[in-house]
Amino acid sequence: MMSKETLSLVFVYSGEFAERVIRNLINDPSFCKSCGLYCDSCKYNVYSFVCNIRAAIQLQEPSKLPAFIDNPEKYMPIKMPKADLCITSGLHKDLLLELPNHMRKFGIKGIIAPIEDFNEVPSGLRKQVEENCQKHGLENAFPKPFCSLEPAKDKPLISRFVGEFKVGRPLLEISTVNRCKRELIDSTIVRRSAPCGSTWYVARKLVGVETKKEVLYDAIAKAHHSYPCTATMNVDPETKEPILHIGGYIIREEVEKALKQAEAAGR
Repeated sequence: MMSKETLSLVFVYSGEFAERVIRNLINDPSFCKSCGLYCDSCKYNVYSFVCNIRAAIQLQEPSKLPAFIDNPEKYMPIKMPKADLCITSGLHKDLLLELPNHMRKFGIKGIIAPIEDFNEVPSGLRKQVEENCQKHGLENAFPKPFCSLEPAKDKPLISRFVGEFKVGRPLLEISTVNRCKRELIDSTIVRRSAPCGSTWYVARKLVGVETKKEVLYDAIAKAHHSYPCTATMNVDPETKEPILHIGGYIIREEVEKALKQAEAAGR
């Protein structure tokens, strides 16, 4: 039986967020600063997807382009390697709208456009890009924020991305210990990280923290903000919440879920 081909990615982006995702995926040893001088390299040498990334193409920042672009093709990459998925972030609205048509020409099969700021991808634009993806037969996902991405039966390539790269909605394994009549988090294992890498940071900062709800919530929020999460603090019109808060709720829910599993397993 032939082995399944490696899932390949291209990044087409503007701004710093995509670079943070890339650095997490390649496991850049200078990227995570959680432990400072006390780093024990908990994530390094564990994984690297540098060979899966075929290209990272940075386009001009939206602020340096015309407000309305009549010929977006002029500003798109002239050449691109063939790949399974394109991850895009921070593009000018007219370039994002053109992206599905442009990706199809190079054999790209799907697009992931995380929404960390609704001003970059308002709901009307998202619907137009979704329609363009469907027109060209491209899988597509617009997770808001990126750490909300989960597998979906009707999106096999994007599901493979979540499963094989172990990024998307965080997944943790936690063990606890009782000391001085307090239950503390003894160890944390990251089974799936937020694409920006923040889950590794939060998980490390939770070791030794009491599981009492108010103490735990405060520690999670502090770590999540300190990483820092790059999602906007402006209230999103669709969710009625700042997207940064949504990211915070997600990691908090996953920590609580891991603690319940630890209790059930007697860890």
